[in-house]
Amino acid sequence: MTSIPDAYFVADGGRFIATEHTRGPWSDRHQHGGPPSALLVRAIERVLAGSGTALARITIELLSPVPIATLEVAASATRAGRKVQRLDATLTSDGRLIARATALAIRTTALELPAPAGSLDVPAPADSDPFVFPFFRSGIGYALAVEARLARGVWGKGPATLWIRTRVPLVAGELPSPLQRVMIAADSGNGIAVVLDAARWTFVNADLTVALHRPPDGEWIGLDAGTTVEPSGVGLTVTRLLDTRGTIGIAHQSLVVDPRV
Repeated sequence: MTSIPDAYFVADGGRFIATEHTRGPWSDRHQHGGPPSALLVRAIERVLAGSGTALARITIELLSPVPIATLEVAASATRAGRKVQRLDATLTSDGRLIARATALAIRTTALELPAPAGSLDVPAPADSDPFVFPFFRSGIGYALAVEARLARGVWGKGPATLWIRTRVPLVAGELPSPLQRVMIAADSGNGIAVVLDAARWTFVNADLTVALHRPPDGEWIGLDAGTTVEPSGVGLTVTRLLDTRGTIGIAHQSLVVDPRV
């Protein structure tokens, strides 16, 4: 029996070999959206290294299902202004474009401002119930590569709040950055706020946009999510993002709703 590397990806020169930890709920051959989204962010972070900026908004377009295969990632700055930078990144497999990202980075500076109001308004991870996503078909995959705790709501009954922390690094031998931890978790919003019978329907997100006003503290990322679906087959999940101090930003996903085959 072949052992699985203890990471979502293993670096191979300039390429990244996806492991079974990336497997998503919709197909045994395709990845959950979180790990490849984080891989795109990793490439963008490397372009920004030392620039004195913070990533404020990231939009991931999932152009086709991401295969559990070898991937290539590229990133570059498209506009490098004094206060704002814009960046692009691409994810390819066998020369085919699979996903792309656009990002906005804002210059950081020290300001004398009042301390922001707000505190954690949901049960903390230690006070929440252990949870395992119930609609993944295979034992090895994203559902077991993360630790999850249900803070509020009932899965499959609408809005819910879930804490997630990854059990494995994004890339073998590396410690995930705070933003990479956010991206690994944030793509799960539509799998938390479930309003349809997952045995009868799929609700795959075609994109993921994350906007942050500060990076998270610690390993736990909270997702306070709600989903709306329409008879047209279009849905939307809006998620408030949290750490154990309180709100850090928002995420939203555009959903494609179909009968499950």
